[in-house]
Amino acid sequence: MDPVRNPFAPGAGQRPPELAGRERELQAFDVVLERVARGRPERSLMLTGLRGVGKTVLLGELRSMAIRRGWGAGKVEARPDAELRRPLSAALHRAIRDLAVRHRAPDRVDEVLAVLKSFALKANKPDAKLRERWQPGIDVPPAQGRADSGDIEIDLVELFTDVAELATDVGTGVALLIDEIQDLVPDDVSALCAACHELSQSGAPLVVVGAGLPHVPAVLSASKSYSERLFRYTRIDRLSRGDADRAVLAPVEREEAEIAPKALAALFESSGGYPYFVQAYGKAAWDAAPSNPITEEDVAVASPEAEAELAVGFFGSRVERATPSEREYLRAMAELTQGRDESAGTSDVAVFLGRKPSSLSPARDSLLKKGLVYSAERGHIAFTVPHFGNYLLSRADD
Repeated sequence: MDPVRNPFAPGAGQRPPELAGRERELQAFDVVLERVARGRPERSLMLTGLRGVGKTVLLGELRSMAIRRGWGAGKVEARPDAELRRPLSAALHRAIRDLAVRHRAPDRVDEVLAVLKSFALKANKPDAKLRERWQPGIDVPPAQGRADSGDIEIDLVELFTDVAELATDVGTGVALLIDEIQDLVPDDVSALCAACHELSQSGAPLVVVGAGLPHVPAVLSASKSYSERLFRYTRIDRLSRGDADRAVLAPVEREEAEIAPKALAALFESSGGYPYFVQAYGKAAWDAAPSNPITEEDVAVASPEAEAELAVGFFGSRVERATPSEREYLRAMAELTQGRDESAGTSDVAVFLGRKPSSLSPARDSLLKKGLVYSAERGHIAFTVPHFGNYLLSRADD
């Protein structure tokens, strides 16, 4: 098969050639956009799931839907230990520029940009030297006394209110999309919840769409108890057999090629239906096939190549981030779950390693912070990466 025509795209956040199995989420967001456009109250959204299920891709698709409806839209990727104020300023600047195209009063746009600039400048520490101070690329003087208190909760509520009013002026809305939302620092989580609460009460046309790991609901509720009612949570999971087959068949057929039914079954077995793995195994199978159609034998030949690629780019990079004590903890989890995508009891990990639970807390907490594991439920821990336990067991002798 011609490798130049290979349609599969196993990349981080890269949109697959066929976005299969996400129709329900897309339709739900379309309803949100329509309700907000009609002045109806609507909750912000939170997408949760393991790594590799396509949360970032879906977030990008929702952003595109908002833009096609004439909304302003900005996207943020949260990072551990990094405050939200600076990247949020850049995202909302983009959204305001989208709105400015449709607004008939440039002075009104400048007023909101001035508030945004005052908000953004508070990202600088008071004692920062002049050459170290960040300057947002906003060509208006900062406003005084609005979104510039330095208290992120107060400032974010005021900023969201002003941006939403600008959207109301042009009869549209604003979508703010935040990826890796579990990495926000606690103060920013609290501020975001407070701002969304204010928006929901006023019916303002600004929607926050977050995406993150399965424990995001716990992160938000630990900050504000009302967050359980504030957001609509949607769990993004692996694809069904039918959707996984469509994710492979549709791009193959668009290239006027074919794939045998047994090859499709073998691809599903190898990938487990996880979208990232579907793309990885599909790409390897296409390249391994000497001719059309792609057969079950081609998939068998390609699987080691796909697994080697995943071992380096998907699994290996994460193992490298762990310290020796953290790797010991991860290995114990893999042994206890026998490589399955299941949770392990924290007390069971301690027994397995012959250690006191308290002595393992630093390793567990560090793994949580690095996003390699999450608390599936009280007293249990699970991998954030599908097939990770099986990968660790496969290299047990390394």
